[in-house]
Amino acid sequence: MYPKLLEFGDLFVPAYGVFVALGFLAGIWLARRLAPRAAIDPDRLTDLAIYCAICGLLGSKLLMFVFDWPEYAADPGRIFSMSTLMSAGVYHGGFFAALLFAWFYVRRMKMDFFRTADVLAPGLALGHAVGRLGCFAAGCCWGTECERAWAVTFRDPDANALTGVPLNVPLHPAQLYESAATALVAVILVLAFNRLRAPGQIFGLYLALYGTARAITEAFRMHDQAPPLAGLTWTQWIAILLGVAGAALALRLRKESRTRTKG
Repeated sequence: MYPKLLEFGDLFVPAYGVFVALGFLAGIWLARRLAPRAAIDPDRLTDLAIYCAICGLLGSKLLMFVFDWPEYAADPGRIFSMSTLMSAGVYHGGFFAALLFAWFYVRRMKMDFFRTADVLAPGLALGHAVGRLGCFAAGCCWGTECERAWAVTFRDPDANALTGVPLNVPLHPAQLYESAATALVAVILVLAFNRLRAPGQIFGLYLALYGTARAITEAFRMHDQAPPLAGLTWTQWIAILLGVAGAALALRLRKESRTRTKG
């Protein structure tokens, strides 16, 4: 598509980076809008989001290296290549790294973890939706071959050089599938924000919905290696576990809330 938005000689502005930045800003905007409803300081929340973004970037790259270590071990120079730099990495690695940091941060700042997670979850989903548009523009995270009318075909040599996406082959727009799915998750979370009153329920709902969506959309992603377990990729298994954990958390918190109300 358009992996390079602007070019200045050998330098260029990557579409992926621009959309990731826009996604981060959109997520921050939404979180700040929701923060007063949970009695959370928007400025402190913004600080946390910035720190989490940095941890998320490092975590996503780290898990990418773990999953693709044989390839990087065979060609160490790839670690510092432009394609690696522009790669989103593995989302779940970033998610867990950011979650771990957030846990320590909110405890140190004497914030309520679940209330904070509830406020951040809709913005996280929105930012993810916008960021995946950057994947589509750059050509990374491409889908499997597709014969449907909505198949997309990448023809820009820069996209192939930067991400490895095959050219002139109709593919599933897997990036758009996930973008649409996470945008829907964001809408559902915002609508449910004032209805699910027990702290942590929105966060649990996010895990359940995103885990389900990712497990499904991942089936349309292209992978160089065969699925390692029961026909599913490691990413799908992580997504399924997240979804189950999220649903269990939301239901448990709902039950505890009703018990306290009756008591």
